[in-house]
Amino acid sequence: MADVKKMAIVVHSGTLDKAYPPLMLAAAAGASDMKIDLFFTFWGLLLLRKKGLRRAKLPGIMRMGTGMMRWRIKKVGIATMQELLEAAKDSGNLTIYACTATMDLMMVKKEHLIPEVDGFMGAAGFLDIAADADIQLFI
Repeated sequence: MADVKKMAIVVHSGTLDKAYPPLMLAAAAGASDMKIDLFFTFWGLLLLRKKGLRRAKLPGIMRMGTGMMRWRIKKVGIATMQELLEAAKDSGNLTIYACTATMDLMMVKKEHLIPEVDGFMGAAGFLDIAADADIQLFI
């Protein structure tokens, strides 16, 4: 049996433009039977808050275009971020981690987070996971 390919992604931003890529990659990798570990830290952690994926906006001055971007995403048939997360989770290949240091820093409690979160760890713990991955990304 061939070795299972592994991908580890650090999700550090909560803006719409940086939240979509790791979720799209996770859904695609999950469908390809690749194991995916996502580590949400700093503003990326805010995506894991209840309704966080729906509240993500474009950054800075582009924020005004968030509604138009969401409309275009829907028009061309791209899945929502929630749908991408669900697809990746449904594959059985996705594990989601919330950064404990960031949770402390931003005063986020476990009960504030979506139920899809699988675990809680610091950077050192995730580095152990990433060191064994075939692909490591920082998005």
